[in-house]
Amino acid sequence: MEIEQCYEDYTLGDTRKTNGRTITETDFVVHAGHTGDFFPHHMDTEFCKTLPFGQRIAHGTMTFAIGVGLTATQINPRAFTYGYERLRFPKPVFIGDTIHTVVTIGAMKLDPKRDGFGQVVEKTETFNQRGETVMYCEHILLVELRK
Repeated sequence: MEIEQCYEDYTLGDTRKTNGRTITETDFVVHAGHTGDFFPHHMDTEFCKTLPFGQRIAHGTMTFAIGVGLTATQINPRAFTYGYERLRFPKPVFIGDTIHTVVTIGAMKLDPKRDGFGQVVEKTETFNQRGETVMYCEHILLVELRK
């Protein structure tokens, strides 16, 4: 869905929640193939039985990609990604977990380098079905100011 917003249309504290998505074996395999990351913590069931979690854990980069990808149901043609900061994975994601993401407008300021743009920081939190945070980052958007 396209929602056109200028910088002035954002409000601190506004939130939106995505739909859920269940993580599958196929996600693990496809992500490993795309990235070349076949680290045993993601791919070797028997090895993982000897570790504290007792099972394979999702790639952090996969959790990030899916968690952020879930937010792409709302597109603003007046904004684009400047970057991500403070990326963390406080809890692991396992095959069978269902994750969703909550986006909260956490900060706003005029862009110091680009006239006509402001920065909007979206606090991006991905949760599993138990309500545990599995990914946190801050998504920085460059957003056009109203002319």
